[in-house]
Amino acid sequence: MVQELSTYDALAALDFQIAMGADMAIGEEPLDRYALSAAAAEQKAKAPAQYPLRASPPPVPVKADPISDARAMASSASSLEALEAALAAFEHCELKHGARSLVFCDGRPQARVMIIGEAPGRDEDIQGRPFVGRAGQLLDRMLAAIGLSREATDAESAVYITNILPWRPPQNRDPKPEEIAMLKPFVERHVELVSPDLLVLMGNISCQAMLGRRGITRLRGEWSEVLGLPALPMFHPAYLLRNPSAKREAWADLLELKARLKRGEAP
Repeated sequence: MVQELSTYDALAALDFQIAMGADMAIGEEPLDRYALSAAAAEQKAKAPAQYPLRASPPPVPVKADPISDARAMASSASSLEALEAALAAFEHCELKHGARSLVFCDGRPQARVMIIGEAPGRDEDIQGRPFVGRAGQLLDRMLAAIGLSREATDAESAVYITNILPWRPPQNRDPKPEEIAMLKPFVERHVELVSPDLLVLMGNISCQAMLGRRGITRLRGEWSEVLGLPALPMFHPAYLLRNPSAKREAWADLLELKARLKRGEAP
């Protein structure tokens, strides 16, 4: 005969079970928990809409390569007009956003001599032409002394002028290496399109960009080769304004340039 438990005894027995760690009731019939888990998994597979997938993380943006973009844009330019338009559309150089003008070129594209300067200054930024300030006026006098001019119409007497950078750096600071690197492809394409007989590299920045070397006092007057063309490093006219004593060496370089043109020598 089974004795019925009092309410007090039943609660005491329940407290004992809880104290022993029992946290669920067990029915009178055995329960296959593994079978229930399999059934739940099958139900989940049949109804995936009830269990939405976790959203995948957003794609990581690919960082632009300014130099690769510059090469692609420059190589696609088939004319000087197209090259200037490509430069105007180039968005990687921050100098563009602080400059007033894109300073592309001056002189005659048919000229035998192509001069590559460094970067525009204040006057160049205002007028949109290279070498128009005090340094540009000195350059014109230097060229006139050997019979050359940016205004000449014939190829023998004309010069064509551009810069490594088409935009003025703030406060006329030196261009940064990354600025030179991203704009160099445009300069190289510029030279290819003009196809001059000789190049004149005026100043340290031009030598750094086209020769990979600095030290204009050592480099000046010594012919090098750039893009298959003879290239003569010379003092920048702005340097001559600050250091008049260097005009003697500059005059010697001008005479060497004149002699090379007269000889018509290949590199």
